[in-house]
Amino acid sequence: MNKTLSLKQEIAYAAGMIGWSTMTNIIIVMLPYFYLPPSNAGLPPLVPQLVLLGAFNILSIIAASGRLVDAIYDPFIASRSDASTNKNGRRMPFMKWAIVPAMLFCGLVFYPIQKTESLHNAWWLTLTLCLFFISVTTYIIPYNALLAEVTNTPRQKVKLSSYQQVGFVIGIILSACTNNFADLVEANFHVANRSEAIQTAIWGLCILSGIVMLLPIFFINEKEFSVAKPTHIPLWPAIKSTFKNSNFKYYLISDFAFYTALSIISSGLLFFCTVLLGLPESEGGKFMGAMVMASLLFYPIVNFGSAKIGKKPFVLLAFAVLCLIFVTIFFLGKLPFGPHTQIYILVLSASFPLAALGILPTAILADIAQKDTLETGENHEGMFFAVKYLFVKLGQTLGIAIFAMLTIYGKDPGNDFGLRLNGIVGFGLCLIALLFFSRFKEER
Repeated sequence: MNKTLSLKQEIAYAAGMIGWSTMTNIIIVMLPYFYLPPSNAGLPPLVPQLVLLGAFNILSIIAASGRLVDAIYDPFIASRSDASTNKNGRRMPFMKWAIVPAMLFCGLVFYPIQKTESLHNAWWLTLTLCLFFISVTTYIIPYNALLAEVTNTPRQKVKLSSYQQVGFVIGIILSACTNNFADLVEANFHVANRSEAIQTAIWGLCILSGIVMLLPIFFINEKEFSVAKPTHIPLWPAIKSTFKNSNFKYYLISDFAFYTALSIISSGLLFFCTVLLGLPESEGGKFMGAMVMASLLFYPIVNFGSAKIGKKPFVLLAFAVLCLIFVTIFFLGKLPFGPHTQIYILVLSASFPLAALGILPTAILADIAQKDTLETGENHEGMFFAVKYLFVKLGQTLGIAIFAMLTIYGKDPGNDFGLRLNGIVGFGLCLIALLFFSRFKEER
């Protein structure tokens, strides 16, 4: 049996997640707010609010086009990684070369060509988003495929997934605090322009992300831990073979619906705070931090409970709680509590789903991939994770696109119906996730 990661190496592996989670969540949280801000944000709109076919505004189309390029690229990089014969391993060499381009293009996304509403900004945004997604995918796909290869038992997978999820939620917190960091830039570096303060904060987060993404490469020698052999299945048959797995299909649909819903919450957080509840934008980071800290309390329960009664019951319960949370979003600002009480009820309720759906799906997929390897004799863990993350990204993109589309129906104080509609859409998505995952067959 191959070696097991030490605690230091497990933490180094999870640190890689902090980096790419921070950058991808900056895009989700800040893109709508930076390019199509609400009227009380103190920022200029940078792309026209053009509506095509009565429903699609320009920002939703840009977000979708960036991810479409990424979607085509995902299986390609997975196939290249699975088949790699590099003497340093199948995964790390790809990860190493992806870091600097990902940092660079994440920062450039928020540097529009013109500082006013312009179609030139729309073209620039499309280009930089495509290049960012391609760069970060070159890191993410090999990184996630490593999980199945450096763990030997289901318990180890859940444990490493837990550390990984801590990294993911730290990334969410950092990205949600972008406006808080911009406040610090304004106060300490005497930057008067709000847009410039936000840009500076984002560059700082990109540099931090790049540094932590290097940690798995420095601390883990892939060849010591992974005994997986390069796979020789061509690209298209490898993709088709993952879809023959019925469990994987149920997993995939529920995961897609969940990430679409999660992206709606992340895209809307600053709007929900400032427009529906009338709170300062800097409060968004605090609420996200409270949610994540509360979710950490559920990690031991999810770890030990899933080992005793299985992962499926926890995942189903998490989807059910999320359904109720989205109903609450529809009524935000109208409930008989103060605005702070309303938002804390929302974020604390979300802490259990965040823990369960952060830890368990990755471990479940690693189990599916490992079982498939035993049955077929081919190591194409990378392809399972590529297909998963293709659907995660499509879900995240759809979430941003849905949020951007619904802003047509109101995103400003006194005209907020578009923001409230996100609660209805999110409820429907979580219900779909619950129904499909109920058909997942968990083998003990």
